[in-house]
Amino acid sequence: MSVKSPLSNPLLPPSSAQSATTTQGSSLATSPELEQTLVSLTSHRSVLGYMLLSRGHPVTMIRHSGVVFEGEKGKKYASAISRIVESVQAGLEDVSMDPTDVDEVRFIRIRTKRHEIMISPDGRYLLAVLHDPTS
Repeated sequence: MSVKSPLSNPLLPPSSAQSATTTQGSSLATSPELEQTLVSLTSHRSVLGYMLLSRGHPVTMIRHSGVVFEGEKGKKYASAISRIVESVQAGLEDVSMDPTDVDEVRFIRIRTKRHEIMISPDGRYLLAVLHDPTS
């Protein structure tokens, strides 16, 4: 599955989608482009779910789809995703030759034995997609 930055580019044409859950107390005015991207992501049969997270401390789950991201397990995923992005960004800062021109993380793809997680950081949000590469 080839993925570009999901926050700015729709991946697939829209079709039927799984239901998304918005975390209580958070209202997010999303652009039609982002809505279309989220619908497209959930319609792909190999996608197990997605999480839209805030970039603050502590990280908060704004919206998610898929049972894998519900409850305590979802909170653990959210925390881990935030730490992964922070760690990669810190690594880039460490290896930068010019402290005034540090590279920034645009997309992270991690493949394990069972899953693949794709993370697209944005200035305000993190979008993480859990994918089953064997589907």
